[in-house]
Amino acid sequence: MKEELVTKERSVLVPFLVGGLVGAALGLLFAPKAGREVRKQIKDLAVDGKEKIVAGIGKSQEFYTEAVKAVNSAIDAGKQAFIHERDKVEMAH
Repeated sequence: MKEELVTKERSVLVPFLVGGLVGAALGLLFAPKAGREVRKQIKDLAVDGKEKIVAGIGKSQEFYTEAVKAVNSAIDAGKQAFIHERDKVEMAH
């Protein structure tokens, strides 16, 4: 279940970031400015976009790692509960 949440988060995050970058770049291209200014703004936008994407990927990786730990802990707890209950049943017989 946690892995599905991570997948859904990634599937929403990436198109959102790409769409924002494309929209900003198009806005700059159609703005009435000199070519040199537009190219500088696009370069700055690309650098900022790259930094944001890298940060987003890092956060996604952290979230995924935490989700995997939580799932593994839940599985271990379930195994321990099963063993405990099985031992109680065996002792009762």
